Amino acid sequence: MQRKPKWLSVKYNQAQTEEVIQLLTDLNLNTVCSAANCPNLGECYSKRTATFMIMGDQCTRNCRFCNVTDGKPAPLSEEEPYNIAKAVVMLKLKYVVITSVTRDDLPDGGAMHFSNTVRAIKDIAPDVYIELLIPDLKGDEAALDIVMAAKPDVLNHNTETVRSLYSSARPQADYDRSLHVLNYCKRKDKDMLIKTGLMVGLGETDEELLQTMDDIRTTGCDILTIGQYLRPSKDHLEVVEYVTPEKFKYYEKIGLEKGFSFVASAPLVRSSYKAELAFTGSKKGISL
Repeated sequence: MQRKPKWLSVKYNQAQTEEVIQLLTDLNLNTVCSAANCPNLGECYSKRTATFMIMGDQCTRNCRFCNVTDGKPAPLSEEEPYNIAKAVVMLKLKYVVITSVTRDDLPDGGAMHFSNTVRAIKDIAPDVYIELLIPDLKGDEAALDIVMAAKPDVLNHNTETVRSLYSSARPQADYDRSLHVLNYCKRKDKDMLIKTGLMVGLGETDEELLQTMDDIRTTGCDILTIGQYLRPSKDHLEVVEYVTPEKFKYYEKIGLEKGFSFVASAPLVRSSYKAELAFTGSKKGISL
């Protein structure tokens, strides 16, 4: 097993982190920061921000890169959208990211729950910008319509990896279906910012990654994030390569040349990391 390089080390304010954890516990809320064992958890929590994960903490899929638990999900909580809204106000957030576990057990994949959460936030915090990071919803256009009708400011769906690695990394997902989600949402609302994220270090080649960038751009997607895959446990896919910061800068340059309005490319970048920067429309990638 390769040792993690020094550029993947992180530090954060433990006291401020515990304050956010307590608030989330009091409101019975989940975050993908904790569930996915994100390396930026401490930094984000210490800045009083988090990516909320709705619809429980049990996923109906079992992606081999993800630390979110798979199993039988609990029924949806009718109070959750309002509790998310309360947390947004209590944390004094100006920009909020909301994601979910995949809920293939629900007829609409949870689309209406996403919509209800957006509306609950807008009811009590109308000036807050909202980004949704959604699963593929099985590519169901009716479900996507429900999500889009709520008018989030940014619609994010992660492509995650190159086509050749889907069978090993995302066996219950489909590369072309993810591209369809991005394309459909952009065609549905040309003014909405559409976003996707990729992991590297799983064994993809540069040629495959650049082709994936091209495939994503053909959908009309605006924003691209690229970060290092980190193995959550010995039961997950191994890290094939720790990509250097210099290579990430190269990916950023190429992405901007291909026409993305914003590219966040660095080892510790995750889909929702510093998401507000992408929303401002900056042409510069994140520099860590």
